[in-house]
Amino acid sequence: MTQDELKQAVAQAAIQYVVEDSIVGVGTGSTANFFIDELAKIKHKIKGAVASSEATAARLRGHGISVFDLNEVSAMPVYIDGADEITPQGAMIKGGGAALTREKIVASVADKFICIADGSKLVDLLGKFPLPIEVIPMAQAVVMRKLNALGGAAHLRLKDGQPLLTDNGNIIIDVHGLQITDPVALEAAMNNIVGVVTVGLFAKQGANVCLLGTAGGVKTLTF
Repeated sequence: MTQDELKQAVAQAAIQYVVEDSIVGVGTGSTANFFIDELAKIKHKIKGAVASSEATAARLRGHGISVFDLNEVSAMPVYIDGADEITPQGAMIKGGGAALTREKIVASVADKFICIADGSKLVDLLGKFPLPIEVIPMAQAVVMRKLNALGGAAHLRLKDGQPLLTDNGNIIIDVHGLQITDPVALEAAMNNIVGVVTVGLFAKQGANVCLLGTAGGVKTLTF
């Protein structure tokens, strides 16, 4: 199976976690896009969705799915999103699509986080994928110095030669070369750096379930 076929398989499997007549939290990225396409097939069974990015909102609306502002939502059964890396304990690195802050906010409202990923994303140790961190632009230099002091190599993420800006108008710093043995502690330490908006470690509140696409079918991991 190709990587896209694996992503489609887990997206289809995630539909079983959608609660009828509810609002669904939806993530950002290529795997989440497959899920949105599957969600469109049952859109008549749900109230709508909360999107974790402008790109996701546009795709949902393109399928005729109502998009709610999170401030209008008091309860949400599930949040469904991909991961750049996930451990057997459910800790994740997210933010390859630069939507980590909104993803973390939407996930915090949901009763359950369903991670959908192809098998290559399952790792024993987080850190091979550069860790994304959303940062207030004026704090770029000081935050990068402090991140480097934690043992990584901080790089400003660029797009077309310019700093990539998030939907929130902030920059992304990617930290390379980490071996994250204690993701909960590192998440707390990085979040406490002044100027950091959010770190792309989802460890204190990780996934509850991971639907993992493999050549042998979709495997379900629970945490």
